[in-house]
Amino acid sequence: MNRAADVAVAGFGLLVAAPILGIAAAGVKLADGGPVLYRQQRVGKDGVEFELLKLRTMVVGAETKGAVDEGDSRITGPGTLLRRLSIDELPQLWNVIRGDMSVIGPRPTLAYQVERYTPHQRRRLEVKPGLTGWAQVHGRARLPWAERIELDIWYVDNRSPLVDLKILLRTPLALFSGTYKGASGGWRDPA
Repeated sequence: MNRAADVAVAGFGLLVAAPILGIAAAGVKLADGGPVLYRQQRVGKDGVEFELLKLRTMVVGAETKGAVDEGDSRITGPGTLLRRLSIDELPQLWNVIRGDMSVIGPRPTLAYQVERYTPHQRRRLEVKPGLTGWAQVHGRARLPWAERIELDIWYVDNRSPLVDLKILLRTPLALFSGTYKGASGGWRDPA
């Protein structure tokens, strides 16, 4: 999608999602009194890092204790629902408005993962990361990591308004098809 379309879609999405975000933020805050937003450095287009925003779904400090899996005891009560419905990702609409992300593109990853990319896999960094993408509508984290990267590279090579439309139309179904795949989402944790 072009920048104007990204801003229009994200702005409309934030307007529509505002009541949901308000209720979700209250639930996160009431659960344990911690911060509402979770901020994490991710890698975007051309390898540039940015601060990704999410609603916090885990106890404070949980990220220091390894990867998360379904049923993880570190996930808060509201966090379970927010993750299941992908509501925790809605603050990333602000990342789109800021220009860090696009509505459609490969999901942004962590620096330690990018450091282990092959030159071929680094091609997924040729476009802005997205809220949803080709890999998300073809299985999300149920797919092995290498297969997700290949789907992202396919998108980089074949992106078009028609492909973007297909992704947008398939995204609602993908949101409800599950997120988890083992302790690391299919990624090999660094030794």
